[in-house]
Formats: sequence, structure tokens, C-alpha cells
Amino acid sequence: MNRKTLVLPAVAGLLAPVLAACGGSDSGSADDGAITVGTTDRFSATQEAPAPLDPAAAYDIGSWNILRQTVQTLMIQPKGDGDPVPEAAESCGFTDSGNERYACKLREGLMFSDGSPVTAKDVKFSIDRALRIKADSGVFALLSTVDTVETQGDREVVFHLKTADATFPYKLSTEVAGIVNPKDYANNKLRDGFQVDGSGPYTVQTDVRNNEVVSATFTKNPTYKGSVKVNNDKVVLRTFPDATAMGTALNKGDIGVMTRTMTPAQIQKLETGSNPHVDLVDMPGLEIRYLAFNTDAPTVKSKAVRQAMAQIIDRGELVSKVYGTQAEPLYSLVPASITGHSNSFFNKYGNPSPARAKALLARAGISTPVKLTLNYTTDHYGASTQQEFEVLKKQLDDSGLFDVTLNGSPWSTFRPAAQKGRYDVYGLGWFPDFPDADNYLAPFLDKDNFLHSPYTNSQVATLVPESRRQADRLSATKSLTALQDIVAEDVPVLPLWQGKQYIAARDDITGTSYAVSSISTLQLWELSRGVSG
Repeated sequence: MNRKTLVLPAVAGLLAPVLAACGGSDSGSADDGAITVGTTDRFSATQEAPAPLDPAAAYDIGSWNILRQTVQTLMIQPKGDGDPVPEAAESCGFTDSGNERYACKLREGLMFSDGSPVTAKDVKFSIDRALRIKADSGVFALLSTVDTVETQGDREVVFHLKTADATFPYKLSTEVAGIVNPKDYANNKLRDGFQVDGSGPYTVQTDVRNNEVVSATFTKNPTYKGSVKVNNDKVVLRTFPDATAMGTALNKGDIGVMTRTMTPAQIQKLETGSNPHVDLVDMPGLEIRYLAFNTDAPTVKSKAVRQAMAQIIDRGELVSKVYGTQAEPLYSLVPASITGHSNSFFNKYGNPSPARAKALLARAGISTPVKLTLNYTTDHYGASTQQEFEVLKKQLDDSGLFDVTLNGSPWSTFRPAAQKGRYDVYGLGWFPDFPDADNYLAPFLDKDNFLHSPYTNSQVATLVPESRRQADRLSATKSLTALQDIVAEDVPVLPLWQGKQYIAARDDITGTSYAVSSISTLQLWELSRGVSG
């Protein structure tokens, strides 16, 4: 196997991407020369979730992958890693020493794709709209520190915050802060369906069948003004029912790029150079996987039950059996590469011990075996999810303390059911909105948490704002560690592992090393077609 390494800056402890395999074959273009990208993400409009692509509601990595290309934000996370930089804005910054007043000036001549101007009033409309609608997804909570939005002329907007928030520039780079046209989006209700309009690098047209997107065609927006360089004229994002079908399409040259979600077996095979015409790029990932609990549900209402599960589950065995070198055990909600990380669960529970779990349950007067159902989605995180939950079930059952039933559901029904509290225990993944410890804690613990969890802890209301006051994130470590220790003690969620991210491409496709950001969103503008060989 011929192996190539790209020399890229290592930021915050993250390593540079690595490519595997090389060869030669032109491929993966539509009849008009577009680069075709494959994904197993599903984009469905249902009665419970009729607006999957509205920035005020969308809160999953697949939807954000479409919005990122089309709807512009004031700030954007830069190529590679680092602090956010102006995008629709010409400049942004705090104007006070307390991090409570944040002002932005828009680029001159900004236009929506229909040719109408983008003004400060549109920014205010978009932020106010998201906060007013308060979609069930909980994405509006990213803007929870916003008190009022003030406009000064056509190009200046000022955010007055309720409390100090050093992470606010990051939040203005997320899709809920996307700038939308009031002509296209009502101020008090979501936009149903799959139409998306904005001022981003691309316009998009979706091919919809049976209320599901089968492909999305991104065409370079000639009116775009922003910080990114668009290296292609057109990209087609094509959905596949599973990773096997997507991999077959890549090997045949029907698509040029394969993104999430590949199976561990596919990745292992590509790492050996099995196809000389395909390059595999692997890079550090900030994705985590965890179990969430409805802490009001009778089966897991007792903290002792949740603690016993934390004491039994063997993350090392889980990762080894299912994901191999493609993931690593996680003992906190905050990944190891993020400033403020603490191994809180390992510090509290140590190595797996059914004996200690039995003692926990006995002290709480809990009869065993505890019967519960582990719920998971069958189609959102890849084919290995079922195997992952089979390993979890075996570990819990083998302890003699639990009697576990598994229940798998497609994402279109799984996610609404979880939000409505229909599951006692369920598995989810988290792709961060921005690379800061706050984004691995506040979305799970705040009052308006995206899980709709009934869990509360009086210390959280103090510690979360306290951690946000520190512009130097190292200075926030004390409060961030305290929050992680609370999670380990109360176990409203149970972290399992963090994973790498991968992208595979035909070897005439360039730009793949930056086509996926550090937070796992696609940056299709980085792709172009080069010389194979």
C-alpha cells in the first residue's frame, strides 16, 4: 500500500489528516461535470417533523450539511481548526470588557440568491425568528444568551446578551443563526418541505420522492460574497439506503466521494489499499456516542440504576468488538482533545465491576434483574449501531443485574419519539455545533436542553454561565470539570465512545482533506477535480 501524509497544522492537539491508497481513474461526475458525493443520511419530511431543512428547526448533522452550503452565517469556522472568522460579516467582536455586547458589520453588497440585498434587519429577523418559534429540536437554545438584537443602519447589528458568553462567536457560526430572507420564511412558523434559500456559496435543488430527498444539487451561487473560495461549479449529494450500496457506487465510479456513514469493515478494507483508485482520508473526530435517560421514567428514575449501568458497561470491550481503531472509549461528555476535558466517569467508577454495581442497587433497595429496553436508531449512525447495542445488552445481561430488550427504529420515527419522552433509555450521537466544552455540556444540561430531558441539578444553572465568562477557555476548566463530575454522579447521560471521521474519494478528486470540518459538517466548496494517478 502506498501511503501519503498531508502536512497540515495540528491545532488543539488534533493530528493532521492521513490518506491511504492511490491509483488512477477519472470518475464520480454527473453528465454536466458535477462532482457526486454519497451519503447514507436520510432527509425526510414527516407529520411530526415537516420542516427538516429550516434553519430554525434543523438540528442534525445531515440537515446541517445541506444548510452549511446554502445559508450564510455571520461567522464561520475556518479551514482546519481555530476560532471562528467573519463570513457574511466584514467584522465582528465584543465591544465591552464583560463579553455581553457583540457587534457585527455586514460585508458590502451582500445579496440573497434571488438578488435581493441582505441587510442587518434580515439578521435580526432570522435570530428573533428562531427564538420566537422555539422548535421542538431545541436548536434555539444555542441562542439562549441573546437578550435583544439591535440594528444600526443596513450593515450593522448589535447583540445584547443576557449574560457574558465568550462562546457567542461560535454560536453565530451555527445554522440556527443562518440569515434567511423574510420573503421566503414566515416570522412565526417553520417552512415545511425541502426548499432552502439563502446567500451562501451555493443554491440547491432537491429531488424528492415519497417525502424524502434522494439527491440535492448544489450550484455555485454567482452572487455569493464571503470568506470561502468555491473550487467547483456544481456538486450533487446523493443518498444511499446503506453503506454497502454507497461503497459499490464509489468502486464503480458512479460517485466521486463517499462520506458518512461507512462501516468499520469498509474502512478497514480501504486502509489496506484494496481499491487502487480510491483514497481514504482519516482525521481526528469530535463525534461522541452516548446513552440518554428519561430520568422521570420508572425503570431508570433511581440514580442507582443509572450508576449501576455506568459501573457495568465496558467501553474498551465495546469499542474493540465493534469499531476497533476507529473509536476510543470516552469517560466524559467532553472529548479528550477538547480543552476542559476530564475523565469524570473513570475517576468515579474505575474499571467495570458488576460487584460494585450490585452493591449500588442493593443500597438503593432496587430488585434485580432490572428490566429495561435499550432503544436505538437503525439508519442514522451506520450499520454498526445494532451490533453496538447487542454488545451493550450482553454486558448488562451477563452481570445478572439487568434484563435488557433491544428496540431499533428508523430515524424518522426514533427522533420524535425520543423528544416526546417515549423512551426510558436510548442511544444518540453528538456532532458538536462548535469545538468547545460548553457545547458538550450545556445542550444536555441546560433548562432548554435538546434532549427535552426532565433532569435538573441546581448547580448547573450557576456553573454553565460561569464557564462562559472566560474568554480563555483554560480558565474555565474548574467550572467545566465540576459540570462533568455532576454528570458522572447523576448519570442523566452515559458517554460511551468518541470516533474518528473518514471520507473516501476517487483519486482524481482533490480537496478531500478539508471537505469535512472538525465538527463533521461537509464543506463541499473544497472539492475539485484534479489529475488522477
